[in-house]
Amino acid sequence: MLNRRERKLGRRKFLREITLAGAAPLVGMFPMPVAGEPPPETTRLRVLVSTVLCEAPVHAADDLLRGEGFSDLQYVQHALGRGPYQRLASGEVDLATVTSMGGVLRVEAGDPVVMLAGYHAGCFELFGNDRVHAIRDLKGKVAVVQQIGTTPHALIASMASYVGLDPQKDITWAIKSGREAIQFFIDGHADAFMGFPPEPQELRARKIGHVVVSTTTDRPWSQYFCCMIASNREFVRKHPAATKRAIRAILKSADMCARDPKQTARLQVDRGYTKSYDQALQVARETPYGKWRQHDAEDTVRFFALRLREAGFIKSNPQQIIAKGTDLRFIKELMRELKA
Repeated sequence: MLNRRERKLGRRKFLREITLAGAAPLVGMFPMPVAGEPPPETTRLRVLVSTVLCEAPVHAADDLLRGEGFSDLQYVQHALGRGPYQRLASGEVDLATVTSMGGVLRVEAGDPVVMLAGYHAGCFELFGNDRVHAIRDLKGKVAVVQQIGTTPHALIASMASYVGLDPQKDITWAIKSGREAIQFFIDGHADAFMGFPPEPQELRARKIGHVVVSTTTDRPWSQYFCCMIASNREFVRKHPAATKRAIRAILKSADMCARDPKQTARLQVDRGYTKSYDQALQVARETPYGKWRQHDAEDTVRFFALRLREAGFIKSNPQQIIAKGTDLRFIKELMRELKA
């Protein structure tokens, strides 16, 4: 275990590397902003944050965001009953990380949110008991979710539909709020549970159930972004330079999190996002932050829109969702700026 002085030195080194990442000769890092790039139209940026551990690139991005010109950087804490889409749609926050499925659902609902870039691939894992070893085994079984229409519910339903099941008729849905959902599965009252960090790490550590599908490793789910950077449509319209700079900062942070999971975990503990260093380290090591270059954001939206339409969640076709709910010009520009 590192002593306090070693932790401080390590954290300083990590933050210094993050701040200098644009100039450092690290494989896959962004270069400095291109010559003549305009400054952000606003120095205020309101970013939604939560204690979800796979959001490490957001947790670690403050120095990078300040380096992009956001001197008035405000972190808005996630609150129960006010999800990221509501806060983005209302203009309470300017930037948030959202699940790809959730983004598609909110675009279908008419929320003025736009998905801008993918920032990491899979973090969701479907757990089953000894009666569920494959998705087809969900027929006639009980799956517990926190709420109908949330990403865990939509993801299980889409997986079921993808293999030919009818999620409305073939699966019994148990609704339990908050921590009650995972406890319902632990207590043996449900056959399946879709978890996201740190829930899968907890279940595996306690040897409860087994992984049926991992969106980190199992195709086709692992080939697409599970989570994306999103903003309010009006913010993007008014502040295109600021939007691009904010995306760049978070993606630089994702690179650093992939490169140094130990310091990523330590930073999350130091900043109060978790008390468990070991759990944060496991999440940082398992979450594929470095793969944001390998997947395509538009393909991701198309894939999940198809799955959600098949499962009966949306009526729009993928192209309609892409047209209404994405603005991918910034990530395309940033990709062109890459030297590697």
